Amino acid sequence: MTKLELAQDSSDLYTKSLTARKSGPLNGTARIPGDKSMSHRALMFGALAEGETMISGLLEGEDVFNTAGAMRAMGAKISKGDDGLWRCFGQGLGNLTEPDQILDMGNSGTSTRLLMGIVAGHPISACFTGDKSLVKRPMGRVITPLEQMGATFLGRAGGKLPLTMRGTNQAKAITYKLPVASAQVKSAIMLAGLNANGTTTVIEDHPTRDHSENMLRAFGVNVTVEKTDDSSDAISIAGGQRMIGCAVDVPADPSSAAFAVVAALINQGSQITLPRVGINPRRTGLYDTLVEMGASIIFENRKTEAGEPIANLMIMADSPLKGIDVPESRVPSMIDEFPILAVAASCAEGTTRMTGLAELRVKESDRLLMMATGLKACGVELEMGEDWLTIHGTGKPPKGGALIETALDHRIAMSFLVLGTATQEPVSIDDASPIKTSFPNFIELMTDLGATLGE
Repeated sequence: MTKLELAQDSSDLYTKSLTARKSGPLNGTARIPGDKSMSHRALMFGALAEGETMISGLLEGEDVFNTAGAMRAMGAKISKGDDGLWRCFGQGLGNLTEPDQILDMGNSGTSTRLLMGIVAGHPISACFTGDKSLVKRPMGRVITPLEQMGATFLGRAGGKLPLTMRGTNQAKAITYKLPVASAQVKSAIMLAGLNANGTTTVIEDHPTRDHSENMLRAFGVNVTVEKTDDSSDAISIAGGQRMIGCAVDVPADPSSAAFAVVAALINQGSQITLPRVGINPRRTGLYDTLVEMGASIIFENRKTEAGEPIANLMIMADSPLKGIDVPESRVPSMIDEFPILAVAASCAEGTTRMTGLAELRVKESDRLLMMATGLKACGVELEMGEDWLTIHGTGKPPKGGALIETALDHRIAMSFLVLGTATQEPVSIDDASPIKTSFPNFIELMTDLGATLGE
């Protein structure tokens, strides 16, 4: 069966198990879908702003569609035009209406936590739920500061979904030090602070994604960042500011691009180009790590749009990867990329050590355990601890030949499909449906580059 035949009815392939087979070199140019983190924020901020927000490059995946649905339920008018652009007519800060339906956030923790921050600053109630993966994820980390600001919550033990919350039009400004590095918690507090009385400050010891800060400024909000005495970042936002609709051009998602990048690197002789990928320094930890492992990654045509740096990525697999010790300080800038890094490490020569991975245990699945279990099944030698993973590569891809349980985790699913493009025997996943939440054209894109994916 040809690659074309394998991909002809890819919509059906997302609903069942999927298999990747040894593919050989990947070649070509591929346009990665829009950044998921920025797509969520563009819709949310557009709904809070006055006037029209026009969005290009929006990720048209299930997670983002759920965000759009939630903002519509609270009064925003959101639609896609014949020109491919998305338009959002917002309500203005403080003017969201109470949704008359339960907000089903599907698989998206980002949407849920940020929306909780938005609701906290409005005198409305909202009920959140999600799929069987999301309802297991902890929300206490965002509930705690939002309660301090005046919101109230009623939910399951541990603050898990489904839960109902009530916001307030008299939110209290707070100063809050993040106990765990989390851009989602930081953003939720900032969004609640938009309608708070006074200035809200979030202090983080380790820099996390700053898409909220950058995009809020594009919408006319003054966000300040200062260093504290212990060199932490203090991000402050004054309540009562106006947000004005604007144009947002969403770059390609660096986390999604990672799958094509690693697939090329583990198949010698590959050469691919990925245009307009976001290279925000707080998102490029994986690329820094791969370069240290010996990867040939060239950043061409660098520029900055709306505060976000972008570049065209050229990847050439002209030498084998080498195992390294990944600095723990780099974890916040690549927290979503450790599953695909583990795939690269499995094909590298020598030992790769990753530490500080506790956050992986509370993602869409226990990603640390899922990767270790799946890689062992594929013949990879490794050790795992509570927050670390050590992989011993042999300089060539492992045997493969396993059926991997994905636990409804899109990154686990795509990581093992990437591994299967290089292993001696095929690698299968039990369920491809979660992939559509973040990378709706993954099969088509990978097949166009030369990967062999099918039933």
